[in-house]
Amino acid sequence: MATQPKPGSGPLDYGSRLWLKILFIVIYIMLYVPIITLIAFSFNTDKRGVVWRGFTLDNYTKAWNNSALIEAMTNSLTIAFIATIISTIIGAMVAVMLWRFRFFGKGTYEAFMGLPIVIPEICMGVALLLFFNVSGMMNFVVAMPWPLNLANIVIAHVAFCFPFVTIVVRSRLVGFNRQLEEASKDLGASEWQTFWKVIVPFMMPGLVAGALLAFTLSLDDFVITFFTSGPETVTFPVKVYSLVRRGVSPEINAASTVLIVITVVATIIAMKLQAPEKSGKG
Repeated sequence: MATQPKPGSGPLDYGSRLWLKILFIVIYIMLYVPIITLIAFSFNTDKRGVVWRGFTLDNYTKAWNNSALIEAMTNSLTIAFIATIISTIIGAMVAVMLWRFRFFGKGTYEAFMGLPIVIPEICMGVALLLFFNVSGMMNFVVAMPWPLNLANIVIAHVAFCFPFVTIVVRSRLVGFNRQLEEASKDLGASEWQTFWKVIVPFMMPGLVAGALLAFTLSLDDFVITFFTSGPETVTFPVKVYSLVRRGVSPEINAASTVLIVITVVATIIAMKLQAPEKSGKG
C-alpha cells in the first residue's frame, strides 16, 4: 500500500510557506527600516542629516537645550497625562455600564461610542475645530495661562482615546466570574465594597493597558492636535512637522527618537498587561 503524503509536505505547500516568509520579511523591512534609519541618523555628525559622516551624541544635547522643542514636549506629556487619566476613568465607567446593564438603545450607544475609532482623524479634527469656534472656547481657552490653555486639546484627545480604553477594559470584564461577586455579597459586602474589592482588582490589567494605550495615542497624535491647538499650545508632533518643512536635521531625529522610545515602551507594557494569563501548570 502506498503511503499517503503528510499534510504540508508537498512542493505547493513548501512554495506557499516560502512566499509567506518572503512577504513577512518585506513587510517588516518596509515598516521598520525607516524607523531604524531615523534612529541611526540621530547620531549623525552631518548638520543636514542626509549623508552619514560620523557618530556623535551632541544632537541629543542640542535637542535638550532647544527650548522650543522642550516646551513642545512638555505640552505633549502634560496633555497625554491629563487625557489618559480622564479617558481611563470615563472608559472604565462606560465599560462597566455596557458589561453590567441592559438599557434601551444600548446597541446604538455602542455604535456611536465607536465612531471616534472608525472615522478619519481629519474629519474629527475639523468637527472639533468647528465646535470650539462656534462655542467660543477656542479664543477663550487659548488666552488662559498654562496649563489651562491646553484644555481644548485635552478635550479632543479624551474624545478619541476613551473608546479605546472602553474596548480594552470591557474585553477584560468578559472573563469575570460572577460567582466572585455573589460570594462577596454573601459575605456581607455592599455594592460599593464589592466593586472596589473584587471588580476593580480584576479590571486592573485592562485599566493599565487601556491607560497606556490612551497615553500612546495622545502623545503621538498630530492631525486632531493640529486643528485644535493655538499658537502658544504647540505639541511635539506639531512642532516637529513645522521644523521638518525646512529640512530634517539630526536634532529633530534625536528628539523624534526619544518620542519613539517612549511610545514603544508604553506599547510593550500595554501588550504585556493585555496578554491572557496562563492558567497554571498543565
